[in-house]
Amino acid sequence: MNKHLQNINTYNKAYKFRLLPTKSQEIFFAKTFGCVRFMWNQLLAYADSHYKEHGKTGYTTPAKLKAEYVWLKEIDSLALANVQLNLEKAYKSFFKQISKFPKFKSKKDTRQSYTTNNQEASNSIRIEQKTIRLPKVGIVKFIQHRQLKKTEKIKSCTISKSPSGKYYVSITVEGISEIKKVVPNKDKVLGLDFVMNGLYVSSEAEIANYPRYYRKAEEKLHKLSQAVSRKVKGSNNRHKARLKLAKWHETIRNLRDDFLHKLSHELANKYDVIVTEDLNMRDMSQALNFGKSVADNGWGRFLRFLEYKLLDLGKQFIKIDKWFASSKTCSNCGTKKAELPLSVREYVCDNKQCNLTINRDYNAALNIRTAGMAGIAW
Repeated sequence: MNKHLQNINTYNKAYKFRLLPTKSQEIFFAKTFGCVRFMWNQLLAYADSHYKEHGKTGYTTPAKLKAEYVWLKEIDSLALANVQLNLEKAYKSFFKQISKFPKFKSKKDTRQSYTTNNQEASNSIRIEQKTIRLPKVGIVKFIQHRQLKKTEKIKSCTISKSPSGKYYVSITVEGISEIKKVVPNKDKVLGLDFVMNGLYVSSEAEIANYPRYYRKAEEKLHKLSQAVSRKVKGSNNRHKARLKLAKWHETIRNLRDDFLHKLSHELANKYDVIVTEDLNMRDMSQALNFGKSVADNGWGRFLRFLEYKLLDLGKQFIKIDKWFASSKTCSNCGTKKAELPLSVREYVCDNKQCNLTINRDYNAALNIRTAGMAGIAW
């Protein structure tokens, strides 16, 4: 095969923009969110009863439900079709023991969304001078802070409403790229060890110094949460208090994402290869009772940002086995300790000929870098 052709790849990418709908468009979105939720619950109820009765999965279709509930025809038909596809995926994930059994959706769910597809023949989803045309909705104003490439085709989009009442559109595109793979320099390989109080320590002894936005705002969030609980359910005051709390959570999330995007951008530009451990953050937070700290750091989100930024530059992102004893192994001589409690923050090698004394996390980062070197495509 031609070497030039080997470097040409197709990719899927998402762009997220803030929508600025009119009042009538907000009403349509609310109606669509409700219909999509209703469709999900109806399909799930049918699939659940079918499985209990016949011992195997079976689904009804949106078309049959639309014949019974005529008002479902008022919204985008592809939004309803995607509900069925998503439910089938949820069932498959459950039977593969990847996720939990699908749940019924409630009006009180904090995030509402629906997905529709672009019909290429009619170009039903398209961007036109600071506006986006959506099926059944028409032209909607939006804040376009990034331009789509000319080679990227819109495949689908997801319209969502945040708990704070803001609307967003996430546009999925398919593009063609000619990735020029970077030949890695050994001096530009970095190992990262996750730490609870600063995000990571690197193999160059650098600490991320994550600002811990959630922890700083925890007292404020607690007061706002108490204010919500004191208000009468269903009252306008409760709605205002809930909106205030939601805006604070959204601000924290935006601050965290901004920090993680800038940090991952900096590392992706500076290094050719970055190596981390393949950690299960959910299990770690439950086992060590560090749920808030893990969620505050956003380690998994940081790694996703880091991975796609490196791949976009033709660089490498490597995850090593989570069972690798990075903390217990001496980075100088390879001697491995039998035990190393979390309370011990300094690593002292048991080998008397080595006798290395080093920060525990820095030692782990060096070992992660060394282990990742074996997986590099030179």
